[in-house]
Amino acid sequence: MKPLEFLGTSQDDIRAMPAAVRHALGVELMRVQFGGEPIDFKSMPNVGAGAYEVRVRDARGAFRVIYVAKFADAVYVLHAFQKKTQKTRNQDIELAAKRYRMIGG
Repeated sequence: MKPLEFLGTSQDDIRAMPAAVRHALGVELMRVQFGGEPIDFKSMPNVGAGAYEVRVRDARGAFRVIYVAKFADAVYVLHAFQKKTQKTRNQDIELAAKRYRMIGG
């Protein structure tokens, strides 16, 4: 099992989300830690090679976690946020890409 490494404010951002969302995201990230795939995810090539976005929705809206698991030492959680629009905001993509570059991606 790969450990999770949270970059920037990503861990605090997840902790600020509703309990049911935190639980769902935790289960999805655990799947990744064990080498599996989340139930609802998509590739985020504009963040970096091997970056993916986990998608969770509840009555309060859509929540996202962008991570990269291609490195042998850890699963890096780059960014976590609540999505307010249909399209992911450029600021969210740019922040995840900046953190991706921090790990040598």
